[in-house]
Amino acid sequence: MSGNRSIFEEVDGAKSETLRPSPRPVKGADETPRKSISRWLFILFVLVVLMILVGGLTRLTDSGLSITEWKPVTGAVPPLSAESWDVEFEKYKGIPEFQLQNANMTLAEFKTIYWWEWGHRQLGRVVGLVWAIGFLWFVFRKQIPRGWTVRLLGLGILGGLQGAIGWWMVASGLTGAMVDVASYRLATHLGLAFVILGVIMWYIFLLGRSEMDLFQAQRRKETGLMMPVNLLVGLVFLQIILGALVAGLDAGRGYTDWPLMGGEFLPSEAFYIEPAWKNLFESEALTQFNHRIAGYLLLAFAVFLFIRTRGHALNAIRGQFKWVLIFIAAQAVWGIVTVMGGAPLNLAIVHQLGAILVWIIVLRARFEVVYPGVQKLR
Repeated sequence: MSGNRSIFEEVDGAKSETLRPSPRPVKGADETPRKSISRWLFILFVLVVLMILVGGLTRLTDSGLSITEWKPVTGAVPPLSAESWDVEFEKYKGIPEFQLQNANMTLAEFKTIYWWEWGHRQLGRVVGLVWAIGFLWFVFRKQIPRGWTVRLLGLGILGGLQGAIGWWMVASGLTGAMVDVASYRLATHLGLAFVILGVIMWYIFLLGRSEMDLFQAQRRKETGLMMPVNLLVGLVFLQIILGALVAGLDAGRGYTDWPLMGGEFLPSEAFYIEPAWKNLFESEALTQFNHRIAGYLLLAFAVFLFIRTRGHALNAIRGQFKWVLIFIAAQAVWGIVTVMGGAPLNLAIVHQLGAILVWIIVLRARFEVVYPGVQKLR
């Protein structure tokens, strides 16, 4: 039996137990994985932008059909001998593009278009590899925030789907009497690329703020601007798809006057294909006309949103829609310059880069509407 303890000892012991410092969570520990994942996603974002631009250059140089097979793994190795080059060239000679358009092409000229398409596909492999390495790294280290595993896995699935659609697009130009890929398949391929780009950018926006901050910000959501900004996103995406149809048909080089087209508002040959609905995808005149009209509507809507938000209480909202108008107006002007110049490679690729910038700035404006920041009083 232990001896009696002093009352002072009891108080002193309790006091020492109370004053013992408790472990504190490291400040910012929750955000560290979010920042790391955000950096990884930004690398993917840059690679996807390069993919879109290289894909555009591949289309503008008529290089997309130079590789006539889809070999996701072994296709990473290019021809390494004269015999291998001859084999690849013979495969190309068997498709309509060579027979109907490039019958006088030399092996040296073939190598040029081959490298464009090989580079485009190789870049796609790099994107897939960067995604896989990053995803597995964060999974094994258990650093993926709650609710983000499915999102990040879905991003990889979209990338795989994009590769399959790319081959579906190329396959349309390997048989029959077509010397190019089907324009609607090109539009599908480019449209999904912009979807992937938009998803990555949105995730970067989300990861840039804490979960608590996002939860509180969503309660302040600008509900009055939700419908208009969603419509703006839809119009921009529609314009991107229409631009892809124009690119797929080389329609940007057919009518180089502005504001008319061949001296008419709507060219007489706009509906020369039967049945009539096919003109939406296969008529050079109608696809360029639709692209122009959608551009005018998009610019008008950007002006409307700028005026509507000009007196908004939040500086960030006003600023976002000001930049939306600036970027869309600049893209419209550059589109006119590109058409009047006959859509040369340098002007056309800058126009495609402009579409990427507009897409990003519009999504940023939508994010600010959904998750408005706290405005500090000065």
